[in-house]
Amino acid sequence: MADLKLERTFPIPPEDLFAWISVAERLLQWWGPEGVHVPEHTLDFSRVGPWYSVMQNGEGQRFKVSGHVTHVDPPNSVGFTWGWHDDQDQRGAESHVTLRIEAAGGGARLVVDHRDLGDDEIAANHEKGWTSTLNKLAGLAQ
Repeated sequence: MADLKLERTFPIPPEDLFAWISVAERLLQWWGPEGVHVPEHTLDFSRVGPWYSVMQNGEGQRFKVSGHVTHVDPPNSVGFTWGWHDDQDQRGAESHVTLRIEAAGGGARLVVDHRDLGDDEIAANHEKGWTSTLNKLAGLAQ
């Protein structure tokens, strides 16, 4: 199984960065790669329980992902499972994500730890997606 770990530092306090993850109105501003929006969701990373989101790109393609929030530890981390759905809305292989926040100098570091991704190609695709998503967050969380 391939794993992915990305880090990004932000010039805001850890509590503020945690709000960008756990407050749905903020999360929706950066959730998903650049060029997509989220027309449907039950994103709520402030509590344990199920979640899903549908990301839609500029050509109208829709991509559904769902999971279960497994832990919320303010302002340190949120963990959740992750599984893409196919065109028949069947959920595929499950992986695990932890978004961890650490103090870093005068700001905060976000560590995205995405595990059990299957093979290297799947991990590389997720790395592109998470990197693009973090670019959106970096433009907002200042």
